[in-house]
Amino acid sequence: MSSYVRYIDKTREYYLAQGYETPYRWAHFDEVPFTPLKKPLSECCITIASTSDVALKSEQNKSDENGHKLIGNVYEIPSDVKATDLFSKQEHYDRHATNLDDVNAYFPVTRLHEFVVRGRLGSVAPYLYGVYTAYSQKRTLEIDAPEVLKRCRENNVDVAVLTPV
Repeated sequence: MSSYVRYIDKTREYYLAQGYETPYRWAHFDEVPFTPLKKPLSECCITIASTSDVALKSEQNKSDENGHKLIGNVYEIPSDVKATDLFSKQEHYDRHATNLDDVNAYFPVTRLHEFVVRGRLGSVAPYLYGVYTAYSQKRTLEIDAPEVLKRCRENNVDVAVLTPV
């Protein structure tokens, strides 16, 4: 028996159980653009782009926007935040197989700063990004992904770590 979550199978089962006539269609691309790094990771500025609905605990009782600059489904969190000051409002995960107690498991802000101290990464960008889940490939491709890219470019980000929940 496997000890991991079979996310694809669970998602298909979930959507069929909800009464959808066709199984969930995963995004598929015949060609995926790849751009090799132009410099070593030890010289790169890095950020996080996550669908984990991360928020500051101090803003827990505020609206969904949590005071963040929200465009489309994209928001930002200052990168100098401590993981202990964060939590996830995510409700769409397998509660029987996992939990969201360890913020660094899905939003590794502490690990990024540790790698900068060790010289493995150049720097952490001033902001880390979250994307509220919209379950729309079209919206992701046309609105949210371009907004994340725009913000990364504004902050001279070289690498983004993508983390889903």
